[in-house]
Amino acid sequence: MNKELIINTGHSEVEIALLEDKSLVELHKEKIGTGYAVGDVYLGKVHKIMPGLNAAFIDVGYKKDAFLHYLDLGPQVQSLNKLTKFAVQGRLRSPSLNNFRLEKDIEKTGKISNVLSSGQQILVQIAKEPISTKGPRVSSELSFAGRYLVLVPFSNRISLSQRIKNPEERTRLKRLIQSIKPNNLGVIIRTVAEHKKVADLDNDLKNLVHKWENSVKRLTKAHPPQKIASELDRTSAILRDILNESFNTIVVNDPSLYNDTKNFIKSIAPDKANIVKLYRGKTPVFENFGLDKQIKNSFGRIVTIRSGIYLIIEHTEALHVIDINSGHRVNKENTQEENALAVNLEAAAEVARQLRLRDMGGIIVIDFIDMRVALNRRKLFHKIKEEMAKDRAKHTILPPSKFGLVQITRQRVRPEMNVQIVERCPVCNGTGEIKPSILFIDELENNLRYLIHDQNEKVLRLTLHPYLFAFITKGIISQRLKWFFRFNRWIRLKPISSYHLLEYHFFNKSNDEIKI
Repeated sequence: MNKELIINTGHSEVEIALLEDKSLVELHKEKIGTGYAVGDVYLGKVHKIMPGLNAAFIDVGYKKDAFLHYLDLGPQVQSLNKLTKFAVQGRLRSPSLNNFRLEKDIEKTGKISNVLSSGQQILVQIAKEPISTKGPRVSSELSFAGRYLVLVPFSNRISLSQRIKNPEERTRLKRLIQSIKPNNLGVIIRTVAEHKKVADLDNDLKNLVHKWENSVKRLTKAHPPQKIASELDRTSAILRDILNESFNTIVVNDPSLYNDTKNFIKSIAPDKANIVKLYRGKTPVFENFGLDKQIKNSFGRIVTIRSGIYLIIEHTEALHVIDINSGHRVNKENTQEENALAVNLEAAAEVARQLRLRDMGGIIVIDFIDMRVALNRRKLFHKIKEEMAKDRAKHTILPPSKFGLVQITRQRVRPEMNVQIVERCPVCNGTGEIKPSILFIDELENNLRYLIHDQNEKVLRLTLHPYLFAFITKGIISQRLKWFFRFNRWIRLKPISSYHLLEYHFFNKSNDEIKI
């Protein structure tokens, strides 16, 4: 499977598209300059203890307090609180945990009021980003993810990914990590560590230990709420988690981000550094790779598959519901049962893609077309499991019920990706009233006259919808030729298919947009 990553940098956000065999499967949008990403570590202050919920609300600087449940404290929260207190007061001799004396584990069924008190300073990590009207969800069981390993302070346990099946490899990795792991630091061995060399794992572990110790140093004289450690930006985190041999291209349209991405890949996978390409084309990068069209077709209430099958996706506060419809896909030579199986199998692949693409979490109920044969229902169940195996989010799938419903629970740590595909009316601009279309060319000419005569622009480029482009350039004596005779300037035109019908923009010789 060929994987491509297309990164589009705008003024306020970075869009990251993951393609598998040219099909869009993940879309991420990261606002530039905003915080509270999963993995960020904050020094917060306990704002309120809620004994009834066995939880506390923590002030981490967000407009809504973060939620910390007793079960998210971690067994060694007392050790963390002791280290935090000493570090903030400047009484910590060393950031290393080698000689740090650990406290007893807290009780699994204890009360949060026995561990935390109002006004207390506590180190927490963002476990879920703010979603809807809720603040972040946090945990005081800290972890730092690397390329091959995850570091867990205040633990001596070594855990391995369940996806590493080979017993000999599991033993090798466990012994290896045991020999290089510092005291009081637990390690989780990730799937990608399988068959990796000692030097790669040792280097990754050293980087994580360095990150943890730097975080401890930043606690000195810190005042809550304050960010202590940042997770990688979304681009780097995606590269760290999913980069493998099947990646063949990473395209970036921003020179600065291109250099950062290339340097990051050199640090985690030097042999893959050459797959990073800087996009220099004049057409927007998403449009050049056909992503704009895929995004428009993949989001919305109704999603159509090429064969004619379509999905209806409804969202409620409690769950997501997906209804499968056969549409025009009916083979007259097959029985109803065979047709239902074929439709369901094809729809299962699209459902799995939609869950990843929209990052839908919580409870998902899928209403497949009814099948009477038990063997066919098992085939559908195995197909869903096979397609969902590509999903990095934790999920659980239940077999089809007697009503033909499949239930899936999927981990939710970020707000669901929602792309508005319904465009505002390009003619009335949402007002319900329009200007006379016969005056549109006059409006363009007035703007050209102003820019050429009053602003003295020597070079002008006009981007507009392909329909307008065709109208202005058609004929022997086209509208553009008339403008040339009238203004003594050749106006460069460029069609952009993602524009609204009557949308247009002017650019100068430096390729900067001219606001009128």
